[in-house]
Amino acid sequence: MDFLQNHIEALIFCSPTPIKLADIKACLSEMFNADVPDDDIEGAIYRLQEKFENDDFSFQLFQAAGGYQFLTKPAYQTSIGIMLKQQSKKRLSTSAMETLSIIAYKQPISKTDIENIRGVNCDYAVQKLLDRNLIEITGKADTIGRPMLYGTTVKFMEYFGINDLAELPAPKEFTGDVSTIGENAETKEEPTASTTEEPEAVTPENTDEASATEPTATNGQDSGPDMDADNKDLKEPDAQA
Repeated sequence: MDFLQNHIEALIFCSPTPIKLADIKACLSEMFNADVPDDDIEGAIYRLQEKFENDDFSFQLFQAAGGYQFLTKPAYQTSIGIMLKQQSKKRLSTSAMETLSIIAYKQPISKTDIENIRGVNCDYAVQKLLDRNLIEITGKADTIGRPMLYGTTVKFMEYFGINDLAELPAPKEFTGDVSTIGENAETKEEPTASTTEEPEAVTPENTDEASATEPTATNGQDSGPDMDADNKDLKEPDAQA
């Protein structure tokens, strides 16, 4: 078993970008604690290229950008293209959709302004949108710290099936200079009792009208049951006399 070849294969496989010969040599020299000749490394790479040229493998070793990288063979591009297309159509999470909506309507906008509107940290959502190429860095703000500004991409319009940003659905009307989400926005729109209804002022005329409508006792007579009982008690001695 060619241990040197296997180690080189593992290094190339794990590298996300084309790995150069000098980097392979540095890793091997540190692992073996000895200098590994360039000829031995190049010979192992050549054997790997011959190995993966076989039709039993769906990928092979390519030399690109001054280094080496495993890539799939052109014969399998159709199935890979279908997989990538299906992955691109996966639905975004709620947090990602909220972040993307804010960027779409408020672009260019900084991450700090996005977080001020949402009220939560947006690092993960912004990074996911960047990875999916739905947003991009459009520049830097002129404020303190020069924060990066984000905007939507052409792929954003392809993803939502629109030809121009003007075709986006019209957002609700916002109150104030800055758009807000949550209780603050709702309280601004709801009228208060003090502004819609005014208490009726008490005037002397109203007092007179109320007193005129209320029954009053006159000349010692009252229609209530208590007064009738009192009158009955007062008459009983006269009957005995």
